[in-house]
Amino acid sequence: MNILIDQKQIQNRVKELGQKINEDFKNQEVHLLCVLRGGFIFCADLMREITIPVEVSFVTLSSYGDSKESSGTVKLKSQIPEEIKGKNVIVVEDIVDTGLTLYVLLELLKNEFELKSCKLASLLIKPSKVLHPVEVDYLGFSIDNHFVVGYGLDNAQKLRNLPYIGYFS
Repeated sequence: MNILIDQKQIQNRVKELGQKINEDFKNQEVHLLCVLRGGFIFCADLMREITIPVEVSFVTLSSYGDSKESSGTVKLKSQIPEEIKGKNVIVVEDIVDTGLTLYVLLELLKNEFELKSCKLASLLIKPSKVLHPVEVDYLGFSIDNHFVVGYGLDNAQKLRNLPYIGYFS
């Protein structure tokens, strides 16, 4: 396993992202909508860095299953919580790969939930793989086209528990 982004780098960047959210939404509240399963560790750490009032809920979507490549079809595996209506929502995701999952989710949120605002926080993006452009408002790291694991990202549901982002050569 090669370490691409170590634990300290992740911690420092998450802290910076939390500070930026605090500035951008000063005197307001935000609602984090965490995309499960990969986004849960990033979301938890990010939430701890946010000092303004914050709520959190979860949604499960899938376009990968246990594969290393997107199926090209996004499946909504859980309902989007109604309590996000009219709120400042920040979708929290582990990685923007092709962008398909987030494109579908963001369009659904914008068209059906009358949000006050809708932003995207992603720990990682692979610019060379993006086919469905989405605007990442709070980005951790831009990476090359590696299949990465750790810090919530998995390989067939394994290796999420690594405290760093790694890849196999």
